Amino acid sequence: MTTTAAGEAKAWDLLAASDPAGVCARAGVDIVPAGGGYRVPAFGRLFCVDPDGRRILGLDTKAEDFLQRHDSLFRLSVLWYLVRATAVRPSGRLVRPAGLPGGEIFLKGTHVLPLDELAAACSARPEALVAAGRALGGAPAAFGDAAVVLWPLPKVPTTTILWAGASRV
Repeated sequence: MTTTAAGEAKAWDLLAASDPAGVCARAGVDIVPAGGGYRVPAFGRLFCVDPDGRRILGLDTKAEDFLQRHDSLFRLSVLWYLVRATAVRPSGRLVRPAGLPGGEIFLKGTHVLPLDELAAACSARPEALVAAGRALGGAPAAFGDAAVVLWPLPKVPTTTILWAGASRV
């Protein structure tokens, strides 16, 4: 079993053993009305995370399309989020990815954020960053030449700031 598969299996086990009310309170999610797991908003879409069936479903066409493109990374992220979320609310303070515990993963190896590519694609048209962010349920923010706040998970806001002509976002 790969490390990713083992990590996912462990997360499913922990989630299945968790108190649903506690998960909802800590993670900012709720129970799917039909009793099929947790309803998780992410990237402007709704997902159902079903611990009993060990599956993640999109609750609309856009969510299903998102899963088709990003299933393995999203699956692992949302499972560990549901297991490890705390009652702490976002502070509103911006922090660079490297400033987070374990954040160096975003600077080297296979999880490097493609920030240089994003800056290159949007530097001539900063409004393209905001448009792409809106397509993912984000909202514009008042930073740099363009900025967008995305919610990849309910209590995990991310702000991407573009400085046109700069090599980093």
